[in-house]
Amino acid sequence: MTERSLTPAVILVIEDDRQIRRVVQGYLEQAGHRVLTASDGETGLALAFHEKPNLIVLDLMLPGISGWEITQRLRRSRNPALATVYIIMLTARVEEADRVQGLSIGADDYVVKPFSPRELTARVEAALRRLDQAALTAGAQTLVHGELRLDPVHRTVTSEGAALDLTAAEFDLLYALMRQPGRPFTRNELLDVLQAGGVGGEDAFPRTIDAHIKNLRRKLGDSGRRNRFIETVHGVGYQLVRS
Repeated sequence: MTERSLTPAVILVIEDDRQIRRVVQGYLEQAGHRVLTASDGETGLALAFHEKPNLIVLDLMLPGISGWEITQRLRRSRNPALATVYIIMLTARVEEADRVQGLSIGADDYVVKPFSPRELTARVEAALRRLDQAALTAGAQTLVHGELRLDPVHRTVTSEGAALDLTAAEFDLLYALMRQPGRPFTRNELLDVLQAGGVGGEDAFPRTIDAHIKNLRRKLGDSGRRNRFIETVHGVGYQLVRS
C-alpha cells in the first residue's frame, strides 16, 4: 500500500495499449485520484490542454503524435500549469540514451516496460507529495493578478491598494482561482475548497458556489457583462481570467 498524497489529483494517462491503460487507471483510481485516459497522441494532447491535469503518465510510442512531441508542446506552453506539469514517461526502450533524451526534453521521470503497476503508483504518489509541498510553500507568497493582491498569510485582498471586505468563503475561492489562472474549476472542486477550509458546511451543495462567486464578483467590481477577473466556463464552472 502506497502512502496517499495530500490531496486527490487529476491524472492523465496517455497509453495506446488497452490493457496497460486499464491497469494503470485502476491502480490510480484506487489511490483516490481522478484519472483521464487517451489511446493516441492527439486525443491526449487535447485532454491535457483542456483539463490541465496535475500529472501525466505518458507512453513514448503513440499513434499520431509521439510522447516526445507531446512533451515538447507542453513545455512550450504559455500556461504555467501545462509548461510545468509533472510527466512520467512509459517506454519499452531501455537504452540510456533514450532515457536521457526523454529527461532532456522535459520528462520528470522515466519508467521502462514491463513495469510494476504498484511501483508506478508509488512514483506517482511520491511526485504528488512533492508537488503538494511545493504548492504549500508557494502558497505563503503574495499572489498578484492585475491590480489584485492577495496575501494568504494575513488573509487580505486589495484592489488598487484598497482593502476588500471578503468573507472567509469568498477569500478561499479567490485564493484557489488566483493560484491557477486560466484553469477551469468545477463547482464540486470549489465546494471541496470551501469544505477543506472549514467554511463550506457539510450540507452545502454545488450551486452554493454560484452565490459566492456572484458576491465575489460584485466586490471585485466585476459584475458587468465582460468579466475582468472571474469568468464562467459554461458546462464546467469558473476560472480566473489570464492576465
